[in-house]
Amino acid sequence: MSSPKRMIIIGAGPGGYVAAIRAAQLGAQVTVVEEQAVGGVCLNWGCIPSKTLLNLVDLGERARHAEAWGLTVEGPIGFDLKRMISRKNEVVASLVKGIATLFKQWKIQHVAGRGELVSDRQVLVTHVDGATNLLESEAIVVATGSSWPQLPQFPIDGHTVLSSKEALDLTDIPRSIIIVGGGVEGCEFACLFSGLGSQVTLVEMLPTLLSMEDDDTVAILTREFKKRKIQLALNTTIQDWQSTAGRIHATLSSGQAVVAEKMLISVGRRMNSPGLGLETVGVQTGSREEILVDDHMETSVPGVYAVGDVTGKSMLAHVASAQGKVAAANAMGITQSINYEVIPAGIFTLPEIGRVGLTEKQASEQGFQPTVGRFRYGGLGKAQAVGETTGQFKIIADEQSKKIIGVHIIGAHAADLIHEGALAMQGGLTVQDVAHMIHAHPTLSEGLMEAAEDIDGLAIHQARKRT
Repeated sequence: MSSPKRMIIIGAGPGGYVAAIRAAQLGAQVTVVEEQAVGGVCLNWGCIPSKTLLNLVDLGERARHAEAWGLTVEGPIGFDLKRMISRKNEVVASLVKGIATLFKQWKIQHVAGRGELVSDRQVLVTHVDGATNLLESEAIVVATGSSWPQLPQFPIDGHTVLSSKEALDLTDIPRSIIIVGGGVEGCEFACLFSGLGSQVTLVEMLPTLLSMEDDDTVAILTREFKKRKIQLALNTTIQDWQSTAGRIHATLSSGQAVVAEKMLISVGRRMNSPGLGLETVGVQTGSREEILVDDHMETSVPGVYAVGDVTGKSMLAHVASAQGKVAAANAMGITQSINYEVIPAGIFTLPEIGRVGLTEKQASEQGFQPTVGRFRYGGLGKAQAVGETTGQFKIIADEQSKKIIGVHIIGAHAADLIHEGALAMQGGLTVQDVAHMIHAHPTLSEGLMEAAEDIDGLAIHQARKRT
């Protein structure tokens, strides 16, 4: 009987640890090399911490509104950020412990240190104490992710100028904050801090927030941000700034002067590919220092794979995990490929966003004749019952085939609801397929059925002129 295939994974984020477990499930002898925390940025300093805090803000806001519906609340609703951070840390620690338990169950060896390729089958590990040792394997998976860029014009000091990492550990609510960047991270933090009571100024160099999202979604989110009294400085940059006596004094390109206690930099990510020995081995990288891979997640060097943010493909945790499964399977001789055409995504603003597929504009640019169905949250019995009437369901289909090519939801639980749209796209379903499927009542999912019916002008709970 032959010995198990040896595999080394460099990095234990959502791409690396999932690749490790899948490889072990397939019979590999796996070693994971990680110099920081198991779970990577997403678990320790990103997705999970931010959603834990945003959930509490959302809960507090709902409690305030619920008094008008008959919920008696004694005293004012407030936020204790120290206790919120403590709970966030407990959630993270529990999930990190869960991964460690899975590693133990699947006999995956975890080595603390920094990994560097010295050949296509060898990894040199440098430990915290400076000691080194050489590991050998039949396959290597690089899953080192991405990190916060150090922009020369915005040097992070961790006190007044922050990255998301420091922002998620603040224990005092800043009275005011400037957020540079109106992408996903910037918008989520704008909701978090405005919900906590901070005066938020969001500066974005492009004309809109979330420039990659559908126009309808952006319009609704922009309206809701204004209701939250978030100051939007769009099509604007910070021309000059200085930190004086612990306060940020910024001058915008519009000429507006803004003073705040903190400034959060939410612009871009940097691939963690330098210093891995890639050039030594001959692994090709792109113009952004991303590791180039094929559909099987294999690099230019046979037997060396890469997954997650470091590939620059789609910088989402669940994509990294999917890539990790594909890389592990191929390394074990099972041919699999990655499909990027149906990737659902959630943006955890208030209100939440879920989307999959093309926007209406992208559909037109790609030669489709898009036909669109919409349905408001306010038309749903469940939304009225639970007081979540803000938002919209939008389905985009190809006019000729009626196949669904995009779904965009903004409103309560949008990131959960989007998966029906993703499954419909994955199965090549038409809008009629979704419209004819019986949906439980009362649920928010009925909004997708009604939006699908709306494409043919048949949405039951939507007033529309007879044609």
